[in-house]
Amino acid sequence: MEKHLIKWLINTIAIMLAIKLVPGIGYRGEWWGILLVGVIFGLINTFIRPVIKLLTLPFLIVSLGLFTFVINAMMLSVTSWISGEFRLGFHVDGFWPAFWGALIISIVSLVLSCLIPSDETPKVHIQFK
Repeated sequence: MEKHLIKWLINTIAIMLAIKLVPGIGYRGEWWGILLVGVIFGLINTFIRPVIKLLTLPFLIVSLGLFTFVINAMMLSVTSWISGEFRLGFHVDGFWPAFWGALIISIVSLVLSCLIPSDETPKVHIQFK
């Protein structure tokens, strides 16, 4: 449970940074709304993104994985659409803001995930005969 909470906070911080840095991505709403946007983004990345990656596997292979950036932009756009349906105030104005926003979110999430210590310790089994 704690791992999911940390991931949600990391996603929310990354989204807030993308809002600040990318023209075309905005948020107008209450402070708690951005927390819900982080939940929506996390759910989309958990359930929809793997299906899309599977369906676009040939594009991913041919592009050597670069098509992942397009998929990430699509996931941010879907987050914007769902947030709009719930009137949360988060919006993305087109493909390029979604592309750059997804790139920033990916980088920030990677950096913050690396900075958070993991309680998982690698297990090494050595057998002596």
